[in-house]
Amino acid sequence: MLIKRSPNGIDLPFPSEITPRALYESRRSFIKQIALGAVGGAALLEMAQREAFAQGTGAKLPAKLNQAYSALDKQTPFKDASSYNNFYEFGTDKSEPARYAGTLKTRPWTVAIEGEVKKPMTLDIDALLKLAPLEERVYRLRCVEGWSMVIPWIGYSFAEIIKKVEPTGNAKYVEFVTLADKKQMPGIGSRVLQWPYTEGLRIDEANHPLALLTLGMYGDVLPNQNGAPVRMVLPWKYGFKSAKSIVKIRFVKDQPRTSWNLSAPSEYGFYSNVNPEVDHPRWSQASERRIGEDGFLSRKRKTLMFNGYNDVASLYAGMDLKKFY
Repeated sequence: MLIKRSPNGIDLPFPSEITPRALYESRRSFIKQIALGAVGGAALLEMAQREAFAQGTGAKLPAKLNQAYSALDKQTPFKDASSYNNFYEFGTDKSEPARYAGTLKTRPWTVAIEGEVKKPMTLDIDALLKLAPLEERVYRLRCVEGWSMVIPWIGYSFAEIIKKVEPTGNAKYVEFVTLADKKQMPGIGSRVLQWPYTEGLRIDEANHPLALLTLGMYGDVLPNQNGAPVRMVLPWKYGFKSAKSIVKIRFVKDQPRTSWNLSAPSEYGFYSNVNPEVDHPRWSQASERRIGEDGFLSRKRKTLMFNGYNDVASLYAGMDLKKFY
């Protein structure tokens, strides 16, 4: 087993294990105010949630389960869902995001919504949390590499955003732009992708009830390595379509260029719907393994068309989904 050590031979904690200076100083102030009786119960709760949000975990997000959009599959354990991740801004190995994403500062955070809309706006994370009632939805998420998870996400339909900004008749697509900050994201130096990471949807896809603007998982705010503080979750598409750590949403007339399509157009198309009949050039997509449930020696499970979310099939009526992969 290869054990990584620092150049001087001394084992150091990972960045994600180090408490930021601003955070521990805010804790001191928080404790002092408690001792002085300077804050009430509601204020205590808000301060605790803000501190937990700054750490990317631990702030409870009350949300009612939406059974209409909740898979009955066995849920992936949190420890697996938060330690086996694709988030190239923090490294290409599945374990690296959990190790290094502690450098990501999720407050303050704003998302600019612009382009072909009547009401462009910039919303901070608190405004996004309050824009619509939060729901918990248990979604299957299938990744192009052949693995899948079942995660209880918290958020609301992206359609709520669409209603707020009122797209013009020229808005045919929605582009998502994510944070690209070398100081916070060590993987940005990699040339594997063009930065910032961008993704896109047709506007009717973005308006589908399944398209979830996501702010939490497992009853808490999003951990940094899972795309904090705000991301998309599109359960009928391969996982890389669900943009993480979003800072800009643009409504545009022309189909946006997306990061993986730019990097490897023969492997990653714009639509990227889960389709077991279309193989990746280097492997089959007909089967998958469920992380935390299926071992390497277990028989793989069959991959379902649209990942089992057949509600979206009408979006692609008449399209050749082998051509528009």
